[in-house]
Amino acid sequence: MRIWGPLAAVCLGTFMLLTDITIVLVALPSMAESLGSSLSQLQWVADGYALAVAAALLAVGTLADLQGRRRVYVAGLVVFALASVACALSPGMGWLIAARLVQGVGAAAMFTTTLSLISTLYSGRRLGQAFGVWAAVAASASALGPIMGGLLTEALDWRWIFYVNVPVTALALAMTFRHIPRSTPHRSATRRPDVPGIVLFALAAGGFVYALTTSHSHGWSSAGTLVPLALAVAAFVAFLAVQRRGPHPLLDLSLFRRPAFTAAMLTIAVGEGAVYGILPYTSIWLQSVQHLAPIGAGLVVLPHAVAAALVAVLSGRWMPKPSPHLGAVLGLLLAGIGVGAEGFLGPGSGWPALVGGLALSGVGMGLVFQVAATLALGSVPAERAGMASGIYSTVEQLGYAFGVAVFGTLAVTTMTGSLDGKVADPAGAAQTLSGGGAGTLLTAVPTGQRATFDHILHAAFADGHNALALTAGALAVAGAACVCRLTRSPESTGKAMAGAPAETAGAVPTAE
Repeated sequence: MRIWGPLAAVCLGTFMLLTDITIVLVALPSMAESLGSSLSQLQWVADGYALAVAAALLAVGTLADLQGRRRVYVAGLVVFALASVACALSPGMGWLIAARLVQGVGAAAMFTTTLSLISTLYSGRRLGQAFGVWAAVAASASALGPIMGGLLTEALDWRWIFYVNVPVTALALAMTFRHIPRSTPHRSATRRPDVPGIVLFALAAGGFVYALTTSHSHGWSSAGTLVPLALAVAAFVAFLAVQRRGPHPLLDLSLFRRPAFTAAMLTIAVGEGAVYGILPYTSIWLQSVQHLAPIGAGLVVLPHAVAAALVAVLSGRWMPKPSPHLGAVLGLLLAGIGVGAEGFLGPGSGWPALVGGLALSGVGMGLVFQVAATLALGSVPAERAGMASGIYSTVEQLGYAFGVAVFGTLAVTTMTGSLDGKVADPAGAAQTLSGGGAGTLLTAVPTGQRATFDHILHAAFADGHNALALTAGALAVAGAACVCRLTRSPESTGKAMAGAPAETAGAVPTAE
């Protein structure tokens, strides 16, 4: 257990926090029925968690460098478990969203330390193998979340998707104390945290996602969208100014001068946003339109999970040959083709129409998870591992959060156009349909007209899902082209791999 014990402890936390991003997807209709909700509230249940993770990651990444990575990881586990209990006990949507935000903060403390712990605990061939195992866990967690959510929701209740975190957290804590050595702060730990940077970044990220999430209900030209968007832009500009001038910035902007590092950020952001950003709407289509049970909707995603996990493990065995440059470009390209293949649904299409695309996008994301982490951590000095891990994880979660928000707006807009002239209130019907309310719309129609109206709803949701999938596919392919251009020089990836943390020789000395 000297080699596998620490990795198992880290991967347990990774699996749990990433599962909680997607485990709620198949439970959204049950939550809406139990607590009552709008599409925006459902989006915030999925998006609020990812947004909280992204907003807190840079801060806790720096904190981990200063105070010790094991200490921050343990604190994150405890906060995550307590917030999970609060989620399970939620009496209403407001409580649930607030608890999900706190849960995201705990997840951030776990997430930002996982990659930096691996990069400092392992080196050489074992580092590649460790990244491969971690990438397999990350890929399978995101994709297996809907299956686990379906099982728990159908067999017990949606609240158990949160209760199950408690025993897993206890096991992760026990393994962490047993197998991960106590870490000590760096000498620079006396420096003060970048509080202005933390606040400004949280305001910018939150403002952007809030504006995108509510734009479909307020309209792009309304004050409810433009005001938070303007505040977010102002906060982001101020954040960049603070980072350039501060003596100890939260985000070292010079890291982005390294082509390999920038390519890693682009790879994971586009992959997460394109592939996983449309999954909430796929889940709603499967359950509210196709009438699958939660476990059935989860099982439809199983080919993606299996493909992503297998490819991540296998790619970890032959990295860095072929190069991480090739893996990043190929991963995004396959993910784009796969998710784009999901964009050809018709009114009579069933779940089998998605399986091929889901499997191919899983192959692509298995590569993306493996090579993006390798590029990110391998292109920075060891003393920047915590910050680099925080940036990587931040960009990953922001990619997902922006994907969910943007695709939600696109779904409502497309469905509104499809329903125009067919229903009295196309905008309102599109809001209800995209939020999982197909059954509600159908019961409001006289019995004799339900068959025709059901066909209209199937066609409208198919149009919306097709727009999402084709847009996501084009985005991923464009991302592949950009990554190819960024890493076209052999030096850009060669330096990345040569700069991989190597102060350990495959043994497990300290967590710093």
